[in-house]
Amino acid sequence: MDFTLPDLRLTDLPFDDIVDVRSPSEFAEDHVPGAINLPAMSDAERAQVGTIYVREDRFKARRIGAALVSRNVAAHLEGPLADRDGSWRPLVYCWRGGQRSGSVATIFDQIGWRVGRLTGGYKAYRKMVSDRLYQDALGLRIVLIDGGTGHGKTQLLDHLAAAGAQIVNLEGLANHRGSNFGGWANGQPSQKMFESRLAQAFGAQDPARPVFVESESNAIGRVLLPPALWSVMGTAEVIGLRAPLTARAQFLMTTYPDLTADADLLRQRIETLRNYQPGQRIADWHGLAEAGEYVALAGELIEHHYDPRYRRPEGSMRRDIGVVEMTSVDDAALAQAADRVIALAG
Repeated sequence: MDFTLPDLRLTDLPFDDIVDVRSPSEFAEDHVPGAINLPAMSDAERAQVGTIYVREDRFKARRIGAALVSRNVAAHLEGPLADRDGSWRPLVYCWRGGQRSGSVATIFDQIGWRVGRLTGGYKAYRKMVSDRLYQDALGLRIVLIDGGTGHGKTQLLDHLAAAGAQIVNLEGLANHRGSNFGGWANGQPSQKMFESRLAQAFGAQDPARPVFVESESNAIGRVLLPPALWSVMGTAEVIGLRAPLTARAQFLMTTYPDLTADADLLRQRIETLRNYQPGQRIADWHGLAEAGEYVALAGELIEHHYDPRYRRPEGSMRRDIGVVEMTSVDDAALAQAADRVIALAG
């Protein structure tokens, strides 16, 4: 049966699994959240069939493609699908609901599984994401958590969630800590994958309640915040965090263990700041790193690089609704701050 997604929340669907039958590279770039990849054709096979289709003969391409799909589906049936019983209900999709998903769905149907095929395929899903983030209004009350580097804004979101508040962790979705020192292992998702994560995260929120989001620039690493979100953030309510410089520097030691454990990586990250800082200061920072004076280095970075660069520009239309003062930046202080943030948001 053909099936159209009702919305981007992807909850309560009448299927046990969403099966993406596109090639591995297509799946890696982006896919419907929660989907599993059971390719009808590999990347090389898809390129081979496409070349034959364009340069030689369309019938020949379809015949070869059918043979490849049959062999690959057989491998899936004997491998990852071997434990699925007769009650399994898959929703299958390819690029636009065409031959690949049609071929796989036909085989599944003949086996006896109650299979659905996503109308319009990934292309239709991607249009829903694009409309949500580029065309439509976000329709949510966003409350920004603001404060310079070292205030524990990301960790505060965890405490807010634990207290029952709605949050969206942009840095978590982007797999990046939002600074020159902020890359995480495994790299960042593609822009499309980031937007899929955003659309699902915001689609799950209750419009009647505030959604707490960390204040960010319009880019987190190499992914960009889409217009619907950036527009709302530009006029959002803001709650600021304030803590002493020494407390913030100490806190950074708990959040960047990968840098203090890897001297070469730390050296490379300091070098990325050379275009923004005097040469002598860069040399001093290298000296602190080599001496293991990481707290002092963190304080220098906050004072001379991050705080001056990340001050809110004049003329901003964001609305301050309160400030939370902290004497330290640790788990207990952030838990208390979360309660005050929720109270300020009302």
